[in-house]
Amino acid sequence: MAKTKQKDEAKNAEAPEAQVAQPGPAPRLLEYYKSTVCPKLAKEFDFKNPHQTPRLVKITLNVGLGDAQKNPKQLDAVVSELSVISGQRPVVTRAKKAISNFSLRAGMPVGATVTLRGAMMWEFLDRFISVTVPRIRDFRGFTTSSMDGRGNYSVGIKEQMVFPEIDYDKVEKIHGMDITFVTSADRDDVGLALLRELGMPFRGQTTVRIG
Repeated sequence: MAKTKQKDEAKNAEAPEAQVAQPGPAPRLLEYYKSTVCPKLAKEFDFKNPHQTPRLVKITLNVGLGDAQKNPKQLDAVVSELSVISGQRPVVTRAKKAISNFSLRAGMPVGATVTLRGAMMWEFLDRFISVTVPRIRDFRGFTTSSMDGRGNYSVGIKEQMVFPEIDYDKVEKIHGMDITFVTSADRDDVGLALLRELGMPFRGQTTVRIG
């Protein structure tokens, strides 16, 4: 018994450090935000306190389906597609109240949504700007009028096919989605400046190239 214990202790002592799980590298866009965007925005808006500098808080992808109750297979397909696009499991959204004109009862499924934060958020934004947006047909830049008055920005995507993660042969139905970029800014001009410096291609403005 003592010999077995000694062997186990010796084996653990000789285990290479490489076996210890190491944290992955920080997302490229997050590093760019810290090294370049923060100082530039602080200078542009004369922020004296580092906590005043706006940051990206979360990104929400939302797909609404009017016939989700009648076509559960389509709802399953949307959940699967959002999962592939975001790398995170979406949740099914349900009606909060009944609307008789649309034969809608409270609690009925009406779509799916996923909220990204942290590294997943930064990785998605990087892919969205550098890979997805260039695939949008006849794209001339996003409009700057889709702010909500509190520094948050929303954009509508007409079809999920622009995401390279989607397999065209497995698509049940073409549908759009809304993507909302929530920032810590309390003003639209500051929120727009943050997104612009992160590389968001706005109409009529010079696109910032990263890397």
